[in-house]
This record gives sequence, C-alpha cells and structure tokens, in this order.
Amino acid sequence: MIVLPPLSLYVHIPWCVQKCPYCDFNSHAQKGVIPEQDYLQHLLADLDQQLAFVQGRQLHSIFIGGGTPSLFSAESIEYLLTEIAKRIEFRQDIEITLEANPGTAEARRFIGYRQAGVTRLSMGVQSFDDGKLQQLGRIHNSVEAKVAVDFAKAAEFTRFNLDLMHGLPNQTLSEALSDLQQAIELSPPHLSWYQLTIEPNTLFASKPPLLPDDDTLWDIFAEGHRKLTAAGYQQYETSAYAKEGYQCEHNLNYWRFGDYLAIGCGAHGKVSFTDGRILRYSQTKHPQGYLAGNYRYQQHEVAIADRPFEFFMNRFRLLEPVPKQDFQQLTGLSLTVIEKQIDEALKQDYIVEQKECWQITEHGKLFLNDLLTLFLSE
Repeated sequence: MIVLPPLSLYVHIPWCVQKCPYCDFNSHAQKGVIPEQDYLQHLLADLDQQLAFVQGRQLHSIFIGGGTPSLFSAESIEYLLTEIAKRIEFRQDIEITLEANPGTAEARRFIGYRQAGVTRLSMGVQSFDDGKLQQLGRIHNSVEAKVAVDFAKAAEFTRFNLDLMHGLPNQTLSEALSDLQQAIELSPPHLSWYQLTIEPNTLFASKPPLLPDDDTLWDIFAEGHRKLTAAGYQQYETSAYAKEGYQCEHNLNYWRFGDYLAIGCGAHGKVSFTDGRILRYSQTKHPQGYLAGNYRYQQHEVAIADRPFEFFMNRFRLLEPVPKQDFQQLTGLSLTVIEKQIDEALKQDYIVEQKECWQITEHGKLFLNDLLTLFLSE
C-alpha cells in the first residue's frame, strides 16, 4: 500500500527565441508567430485526460518551465491558471513558479504575471559577464539581467530565483566568484548555482569549448559555497541555495518523491496510486505532434525492484534528513528490502542513521553516484 504524496503540476512551454548551445532541454527556436492560443487549449485538453490522477488531492505547486514561458503574455498565463483552478483545487498557499528570460521585453511583463497569480519567478541569468553570455548563446546582457531583478522586486515578487552557472568556457576562479558576488548583491531569496556540463545532442557536444580543469572547478565550488553561506544562503539541494523559508516548494516536492502531473511538449510526470502502483510518463516532444492532439509519448510502471534507487536518487539530492517512514509510505516497501544497502552506505560513511531517519554526510555528497549505485537493482 502507498500513501499518496502531495501533488504538483509541471507545465512545459517549449519555445525560445533561439536555442542555446549548452541546452539539452526540450526547447525549439521560435519560427514565426508562436501558436499561443492553440497551445493553451491543448495544454488544458492534455490536463483533462489526466484528471483521474488527482485522486482527491489539492495542487501543492505549479511550475511553468521551458523553453521560455515568459514569451507568453500575462493574459495567457492568467487564462491558463484560471482554467487549471476550475479543474483541480489549489492549496491556499500554492506556489506558482514561472521561468522567465531576464531580457527587457519579458521583464516588462512581470507585473502582469504577478496579477495573473504567479507567486514566484525563476530567471535564467547564467552569468553577468557579457562575453560569457554571448558564448552561452544568451540574448540578454548583464545590465538587462540586473534590471530584470529590479522589475521583479517592483512587481512585488517576494519569492524569486536566479539561475547562475559556473565552470563556463575558459572561466577563471576570479571570474566565477565575481559572477556569484554580483548575484548575491542583488539579494535574491533563492539561487540555483550549478556547473555547466556538456550534454549529448547539443552544439557544445559537437564543438566542445575549453572548460576549466577539475582543480579549478573544485576551487570555484568550495570558495563559492563559503561565499554563499557567509551571505546567509543555505544549501538545501545539490545545486540550490536559499535564504531561510525561501526554498522552492515545487522542487522540494519533486526531490521528496512527491507526485507531479505533466502537461506540454516533452513534460515528464509521476503519479502514485493507493493500490501500490507508481506510474511515470512523458508527453510528445515536438510541438507539431502535440498540437495535433497526440499528447502521450510513453509511460511505464516503476518496478518494485527499481523503487529503492528511484526514491534515494531523489531524496539524497536534498541535504535534509530522510524519514524512514517516507520510504515505506511512498514506495510501498518494507525497510528490510534495503537493509544490506543501508549497512554498506553506513560502512562507507555516505550516510548517518538515527532511529527515525537517515541523512547524507559531507562524504556522501562528494560520492553521491557511488552511494546511489548501492540501490540499483541487479
């Protein structure tokens, strides 16, 4: 038997002004006019087919990602949220995040998004170095990024995130720390600070740039972590830092092995059922197929043997304690199933154990992949 976790909703809007060379997300360069109204109707039709997955729950959070969702008008976002609320009850304190390009055109829409019901913005700044931004294929500059933060504050967004990357092409330690310091000075409640990685099927994969060596990357992380901690940010997830009380609720539900519906091109969902099943699914990737009404791409039930790995793959990215009860209630499995793996993780100093919970150690954070490998099914 499984106890149903909180339910979130992920909405994917796939269009961007142009495709960035590092991006492996399901995004498509804008060609001509975006079929905004048509896409909204298909998003809602997609959601209608998933309403049985709600199982009486309220929506804990909504995350509108992309692509560049801020290419859509505030009126469209308001219409979408209003229609979702007609279908699924919102929690009174629901968090609704919209990913936004920090370019001036989109930033001028921030007040409209706030009035539409969006409670949190996530802005893809990536760097405050104009040369690095050009290398990354970004269409904004450093001045626009800082102005966008002013727009967010003026729109009374008390919750917003800045996405910042490090380990950029030819980036030095001082350049990376300068980027981070400029972000800190803007005082965002939340910072996603993560290393650039070269992903398959990207332009950077076919023409790899020269990245910093491992020693420099480690120095960037170690010095940056100290800088963030001194500025009052707490690392709560592998690449996420927040001031107290400003963690991203949607991401927390994701990493805590919660459930999330998924609508839009290439969106991925996970749904649990009280009869013990756990379903994972993804939607059609290309807008052409999605706009033809072919929403579901693939789905599968998570095998019992795979559940320990899937659970800990999520939970050990968070630095908070992992209640043993959560493992039992959310996977439907007994603790005896993972006794050997837990014993080995303790022996390797990857985790510590208390009566009611486990917690990843500093050593475990450094060897996260090794820790997770213990839970792979044979």
